[in-house]
Amino acid sequence: MTLLGQPFVKDSEQSVEKILKSANAKVLSFIRYEVGEGIEKRVDNFAEEVMSQAKGN
Repeated sequence: MTLLGQPFVKDSEQSVEKILKSANAKVLSFIRYEVGEGIEKRVDNFAEEVMSQAKGN
């Protein structure tokens, strides 16, 4: 599937290509993002967190 063939995010009944044509617009460049990309997951030690809370830190 290409960018132009994908459903438009705000109106999935229309393709990106149809939206662009209706606005007389062109895609000059784009950046592809993947869901969750760039999000770092914190890794916490539950036991240390409980001890820290118990000590009042």
